[in-house]
Amino acid sequence: MQYTSTRSRCALSAAQVIVKGIAEDGGLFVPDSFPVISEETFQTLTKASYVERAETVLSLFLNDFSPEEIRSCVRGAYIGKFENDEPAPLAEPVPGVNLLELWHGPTCAFKDMALQLLPRLLSVSASKTAPGRTMVILVATSGDTGKAALDGFANVKGTKIVVFYPAQGVSAMQKLQMQTQAGDNVAVCGIEGNFDDAQNGVKAIFADAEIRDLLDRANMDLSSANSINFGRLVPQIVYYVSAYCDLRKTGRIRPGEPFNIVVPTGNFGNILAAEYAKRMGVPVAKLICASNRNNVLTDFIETGVYDRNRPFHTTSSPSMDILISSNLERLLYHLSGNDPYLVRDLMAQLKIGGKYVVPDALKRKIQEEFTAGWCSDEEAAKLIGTLFREQGYLCDTHTAVALKVCREYREKTGDRTPCVVASTASPYKFAPAVLKAAGGGDADGFEAVERLQALTGAPVPGPIAGLRGKPVLHKACIRKDGMEEFLLKFLGIR
Repeated sequence: MQYTSTRSRCALSAAQVIVKGIAEDGGLFVPDSFPVISEETFQTLTKASYVERAETVLSLFLNDFSPEEIRSCVRGAYIGKFENDEPAPLAEPVPGVNLLELWHGPTCAFKDMALQLLPRLLSVSASKTAPGRTMVILVATSGDTGKAALDGFANVKGTKIVVFYPAQGVSAMQKLQMQTQAGDNVAVCGIEGNFDDAQNGVKAIFADAEIRDLLDRANMDLSSANSINFGRLVPQIVYYVSAYCDLRKTGRIRPGEPFNIVVPTGNFGNILAAEYAKRMGVPVAKLICASNRNNVLTDFIETGVYDRNRPFHTTSSPSMDILISSNLERLLYHLSGNDPYLVRDLMAQLKIGGKYVVPDALKRKIQEEFTAGWCSDEEAAKLIGTLFREQGYLCDTHTAVALKVCREYREKTGDRTPCVVASTASPYKFAPAVLKAAGGGDADGFEAVERLQALTGAPVPGPIAGLRGKPVLHKACIRKDGMEEFLLKFLGIR
C-alpha cells in the first residue's frame, strides 16, 4: 500500500507519511486503496483480544512495518495502560444504543486510543526514514488531543513536543492536565484565540519553507500528533472494527447485520475513521455526525455548503468547538473519485473566502452515507440528567450531544437499526457542567469532582484524582501570531 496527498499525486510509504504528518502541498495523506476484511477474518477477530484486533488492522495499512514492530507498538500502547486492559468496552444504557467507551486510558479521553500508539509508530517510522534526527511534534488542541499527545510523547527519546491550546476554550480540567505535564521535551502554550486559530497557526508553520530549513539545519523534522497525521487515524479505525466484533460476540447483532455509528464531531477525524472501517467491510448503515452549537458540519451535510463565516461559540463540549474541520478534506477526496484538483480548489476557496460549495454529485454521495444533527448546551444538560436519573448512567457533555442527536434521528426516521455511539470522554473531565446537569448545582475544580462523585457514586478516574496538588509547569499564553516565535525559542533556534 502507498499513500498520496489529497491535493496532488504522490506515492509514499506508511513510515514516510507518519513522519511527515502533512504533505508539503498542504494536503493530507490518504491510502491509495482500502483493504477489505474477509468474513473469515472477522470470525477470528470476534474471538480475539483488542490487542490482537489492533495488530491485524494495523498490519493491513502499515505494510512497511514488520509483524514484530507492529506487535511491539500495539502491546506497548495498550497493555497496562487502560483500565482492566480493556481499551474500548461497550455499554448499553438504552436498548439498541451501545456506548463505545473510549475514555479508559491515562488521560480519560478517546485520544488515548491513538496517542498511546502514535509515538511508537513515529519512532519506528523515523528509524526507517530519518535515523538520528529529532522529531518535533507540533499540536493544536481543543482540549483532549493536547494532554493525550503530551502523555504519549513525554520523555520519548528523539522527540520534542509543543502543544498550543485556546486559553479560554478548554475546560479547567483539560487545562490543568496540560499545564502540569512533566517532561524535559515538552512545551505547552495557550493562545489568545480559538481552536481554529491554533490549528491555522500550526498549518502555517508546516507550510513555511524558512522554518523547515531552519529545523533541517538543526537536524530536526516537523511532524504532527493531530488527526491530520494518518498515524492518528489508523488506531481509530481499530475500535470501530472491535465494536463490530463485540456486537457479534455478545449477540446484539448477527454477522453482517448493519448498524449505525454516531460520533460527536469537531475535526471530523473520529467519524472519518468510522467511514474507513466501513470501506474495510464493517457493515455500517449510516454515519451520524453530531455537532454542538458550532454546527458547521450539520449545515454542510444538509446543504453541500461549507461556510465558516459564522459566530464561534464557546460551549460545554469544548472539544467540538471547531469551525474548520480538517479531516473533511479526506472525505471530499475519496467521494470525489480521488480528485486532488477539486480538493485543492475547494481548500483554496475555504482559505481565501471561508466558504465552498461542493458539486451536486458529490453532495449526493455525502448524503447517501452521512446524516447530521446538532445539540445545544441546554439539551445536552437535560439528557445527562435524564439518563442518570432513569438509567443510572453518567456521561460527559460530548457524549450527551451524540446521544441527543442519535435519539432525534431515530424518532424522526423511525430507523431502529442498532447504534454504536462514540463516548469520547470521562464525565469527570467536564465535572462542573456534568454536576449541574445531574442536579448537583454549581461548583468548580476539584470541588465539582468531589460533589459529582458524592452525588452519583461514579468512581473518579485515577488520572484525574492524581492531578490534585500537582504544580503548574506551563503558564505561557501568547497572541496567535506568536506561535512561530514560541516554537523556535523552545527549540533553541531563535
